[in-house]
Amino acid sequence: MSAPPDDLAIDVHGLNKSFGTRHVVKDVSLQVRRGEIFGFLGPNGSGKTTCIRMLCGLLTPDSGSGTCLGLDIIRQSAQIKRQVGYMTQRFSFWEDLSIRENLDFVARLYEVRDREQVVRRTLDDLGLAQRSGQLAGTLSGGWKQRLALAACLLHDPQLLLLDEPTAGVDPSARRDFWEELHRLAARGISVLVSTHYMDEAERCHKLAYIAWGKLLAQGSAAEVTEAQHLSTWAIYGDDLVGLADQLRGQPGVEQTVAFGNSLHVNGSDAAALQATVTNLARERGLRAEPIRTSLEHAFIYLMKKAQEEGVAEQGAGQA
Repeated sequence: MSAPPDDLAIDVHGLNKSFGTRHVVKDVSLQVRRGEIFGFLGPNGSGKTTCIRMLCGLLTPDSGSGTCLGLDIIRQSAQIKRQVGYMTQRFSFWEDLSIRENLDFVARLYEVRDREQVVRRTLDDLGLAQRSGQLAGTLSGGWKQRLALAACLLHDPQLLLLDEPTAGVDPSARRDFWEELHRLAARGISVLVSTHYMDEAERCHKLAYIAWGKLLAQGSAAEVTEAQHLSTWAIYGDDLVGLADQLRGQPGVEQTVAFGNSLHVNGSDAAALQATVTNLARERGLRAEPIRTSLEHAFIYLMKKAQEEGVAEQGAGQA
């Protein structure tokens, strides 16, 4: 069931974008509710950043339509920019200015009323007050990330578009960042965030997976996982690399991935996979057991399938 229009922060249909001969976004449609954290997953070069830039008015789609915060993404892009906080992949602030000076400058750009008070409150809210005089260039990755998020929030946006915001940040800083995102979502702010980390993806309310410019799956983590209809087994023993080579191409085996001291084996034909795995385990004296298919299993499976389809499309185009 689709959400009523007033409940949607993003509602776009059939977005397409090409750069020269490269069709980088192909008929993408998605909906993000207000107060929802929506995760955008996909390999590098899949079209995630291009999609995000179209949503916030930085790029105009070649075709398609939709709204962002109730505003038309084509005709009202200038108004969208003023209501959205956009955090890029790379740190894009002035390293020879202090944290406070950076935030004050951004607040001036947005013509924020009561600028000094807003900057002071933002410093307090994001835990930056004690470091406010520190030069941005001397900050660690986690503190730079916090400064970038603070700058996104100065103009009181209703939607945050975050492009791989935690890349290169240590686990503790990533966890703190996600706690902050959930606090913002509880206040009704919508968040569209791209990530490669499975633990972060599982913290989103909804997910979408994009590859080769196409949206291949969307829903909750459980829905995306279940939609792949995968059966998964774990095999424990030595020489996992050799075991993976032996299993490749066997009935029911579509994917093998080493996880620590076990080999995880996936396939969509549960009966065939069980027969292959249990026969091999018996022959080699190994322990095998069925396990829950995780989001990471589903993600790797989707990525492999998308890569195979993308290569096939390229081959057809060159034929």
